Amino acid sequence: MKAVVTGATGFLGGHVTKLLAERGDEVRVTYRNPERLKHLKGIKVRRAKADVLDYKAMRRAVKGSDVLFHTVGFVGSNPAELVWLLNAHAPVVAVEAAAAEGLKRVVLTSTISAIGPATNGQPASELTEYPRDWLGLAYPDSKHEGELAALAAGERHGIEVVVVNPAYLLGVPVDRERPGETSTRTVGNYLRRRLPGVIDAPMNFADVEDAAQGHLLAADKGQAGERYILGGVNLSWPELIEHVAEVSGRRHPVLVLPPETARVAQIREAMKLPSALPAEGFGLMSKDWRFSSEKAKRELGYTARPLDDTIRATVDWYLELIEEGAFLDDVRSGMSTIAGALGQAAAFGLLHPVRLGGFIARRRMVVGI
Repeated sequence: MKAVVTGATGFLGGHVTKLLAERGDEVRVTYRNPERLKHLKGIKVRRAKADVLDYKAMRRAVKGSDVLFHTVGFVGSNPAELVWLLNAHAPVVAVEAAAAEGLKRVVLTSTISAIGPATNGQPASELTEYPRDWLGLAYPDSKHEGELAALAAGERHGIEVVVVNPAYLLGVPVDRERPGETSTRTVGNYLRRRLPGVIDAPMNFADVEDAAQGHLLAADKGQAGERYILGGVNLSWPELIEHVAEVSGRRHPVLVLPPETARVAQIREAMKLPSALPAEGFGLMSKDWRFSSEKAKRELGYTARPLDDTIRATVDWYLELIEEGAFLDDVRSGMSTIAGALGQAAAFGLLHPVRLGGFIARRRMVVGI
């Protein structure tokens, strides 16, 4: 098969590219910055310089191919215009360019948050309805809009579009020398004593390699016009930190904040008061992101490895980077300053009242120690 991958130098896109090349497909990757192609060292690919927002350039990039894996996206909330361009508009450009060049199929990488939070105490599925008034959060709202627009473009132009919704991904990038600039930063920040707190809310965690394999399965077996959740295990953020602490043997105090913290963060941001984390970060972490991957397992043959295997690989990789001095030039942030203060407080036994308060209130107030 002749495949094109956008976002190939990213965390997930790199693994999709690697798997395609390993199974013998002819792979072409789009890029804007040639420097980033070093992250694909050792993988046999052809290159096509193209901005994913440039229709003509995308047509040239996909010409002569069978399938397009559109993995590129923008994780964040600012600048808002770029978020919406890359997450909502670029998928339409990709589908229209692929249709114009006669490709058979487009596999669009979305996210579980584009489906919407779990409701009624049950994990969400592909049939979960997105909130009527949307979430008011740039990342999931823009990804949701990108799904809708891409599927509509597929119907309009007669090309098969399959959407995949990966969970929060952990694991090791294709380029092991690459410092963590992905969803793995939560693990890395904990190991580096730069994580002051997490919100007591659920998330679905999966391995990046499993999600990449799910992309290939979606291309081969997925039904056009359908979406498939590529998830793993539902855990709360505090539970994740406890797993990381157990696997790594490193214990650092991390505050456990209630979900209502997100509302406080919105008020703070509206009042233009400083914070270590944008309000959108609190908003995303505070939602109930429990999901089921049963549809992908049933229809695609998707499988997910044990989460502790993924955590172990992520931890070992980060410890290698720390040992090699990959983060020595990092500037201390507000989050790392707070985390450092917590560590000092724990060393002097000042967090014992906090733990006692949590016991009395019957909820966790600190983890990692």
